[in-house]
Amino acid sequence: MSAVRTEIAVGAAVVAVAVGFLVYAGQMTGFASATAGYPLTASFRSIEGVSVGTDVRLAGVKIGSVTDIALNPQTFRADTRFTILEGIDLPDDSAVVISSEGLLGGTFVEILPGGSPFNFEPGAEVEDTQGAVSLIGLMMKFVTGGEAE
Repeated sequence: MSAVRTEIAVGAAVVAVAVGFLVYAGQMTGFASATAGYPLTASFRSIEGVSVGTDVRLAGVKIGSVTDIALNPQTFRADTRFTILEGIDLPDDSAVVISSEGLLGGTFVEILPGGSPFNFEPGAEVEDTQGAVSLIGLMMKFVTGGEAE
């Protein structure tokens, strides 16, 4: 009888670990249910390194995530949709920048708050954007003396 109880306990532990792994994987890939928030959109020249689920940060603190990315065939820009947590009201002159955590770090969307007394409404478009900067392009400009594109 004790062998059966041991097998049941080990089986239950394996199932619990598998469920925990699935929940963790869902949260990391953005498939988990989104927290309450309001959507904003922005259009970028380049969103290199950004994908659905990428963090949106303000002062280094995660306040949302990217929910959709699509190429606009008329403007040839990347139209991006992201969600900001409820209770965080962003001034309507805020800027959105694609930032990097360092040379080997990941990429995230950074909010640079403005000083306007008015805030973005849900679904509004952020006009002031700065796309990703290619580190390889910058190094090539430095090495070639500014001749590389």
